[in-house]
Parts: sequence; C-alpha cells; structure tokens
Amino acid sequence: MSAAYTLVLIRHGESNFNKENRFCGWIDADLSDVGNEEAKNAGEMIKKNGLTFDVAYTSVLKRAIKTLNHVLDALDLHWIPVNKHWRLNRADGLNKSETAAKHGEDQRSLNLGLQRILINCNCCTNPQVARVLPYWHEEIAPAIRSGKRVLITAHGNSLRGLVKYLDNIGDQEIVELNIPTGIPLVYELDKDLKPVKHYYLASEAEVRAAMERVANQGKAK
Repeated sequence: MSAAYTLVLIRHGESNFNKENRFCGWIDADLSDVGNEEAKNAGEMIKKNGLTFDVAYTSVLKRAIKTLNHVLDALDLHWIPVNKHWRLNRADGLNKSETAAKHGEDQRSLNLGLQRILINCNCCTNPQVARVLPYWHEEIAPAIRSGKRVLITAHGNSLRGLVKYLDNIGDQEIVELNIPTGIPLVYELDKDLKPVKHYYLASEAEVRAAMERVANQGKAK
C-alpha cells in the first residue's frame, strides 16, 4: 500500500505548567525555556527531513501557537494559512504529582487514575475524540484530500484523541500513550486517510527518553 498524503503532528514544547507538574488545561500557560528550544528543534528536524507545508492548524492557546511559530520560522513558512480552533485545545486538568500520590505513580495506575478524574469532569479521552473529530472531518481531512500538506501543533490530550482515531487504538491503550513534546510525528496516509505508517523524526532512544520525561511529570513528590 502506497502513501498518498503526509500529515505531521507536533505536541507543543514544555510549558511552564508542565515544568511544575501541573496540567495546563485551557489555562493559557506559556512555553518554558526548554519548551521554546524543543519547538525550535522540531522545526529543524522537519527542515532536515525535507518536509514542507501548505496549511497549519493549532489550538487557541499560546503554548501551541508559539510552538507552531517556531516551526514556521525554521521553515520560512510564515506566509502559509494558519487556522486556530478551540477543538484542538487540551482538556482541563489537575496537578500531576498530587494525582500520582492519590492513585499510585506507576504509569498504568497514574493514567487510569487520571482517566477516572477526567471522566468525572467530562473531559476523558473519548469526549476528546468527539471534540476533535468534527474539526478533523469538516476542515482538516478535506484539506489533506485536496492535496495540501498539513501540519498540526496541539496538545497531548487533543493529539491522543486524533491518534486514537487514526490508529484505531483502544480506550485503555490510549491513556497509556505518552506523546513526547517537540518531536514531530509523521503520518503517511493512503487515499482514504488510513495510516500506511507513522514515525517520529528522532531516534528511538531520543523518543523513548522524551516519552519518559513526559511520564515522569506524573511522579509523586
């Protein structure tokens, strides 16, 4: 099966709230110094791999917008259309370390604990899928089918919703997925927008380390 389209997803760089082990939710937290560097590096990774874009999509929160700006700066693509929409925002949330202390800090316990909390506040993964998918079907998918090369910079929660849909991942499996910050995730899609393959623009060791950093934000203190 050959790929007809390419889609690139980027989770925003580390935010000041990430640094403090807090869930940003819809709070408009800024990028940390590390997050700014991650975003710049993401742009360089994409440039090194010869990818370019015709249109970009992001949330209405500045940590995702600034990540996108850094990437566009590296690629000299500030002229392409940028679409901002709340459907790509992250769900609201709580302190990660406090959640770990309550539900256990091993990754499975932590994520299942978070899932219970998010269900109670009506922002679990499945509602996230329900929130993201209308925008995917109405705006993003038609752009891809028209031949446009699409970049999305968003949040861990919203990107998990999209990844869950694209890869048909189960509810339990998706809550254990840690999408690393600032590492582009490339999807090669067939004519029906089904994944042919996907991969990160970094070595396995770099991706694994970045995933562990995200997971470790939830360690109890």
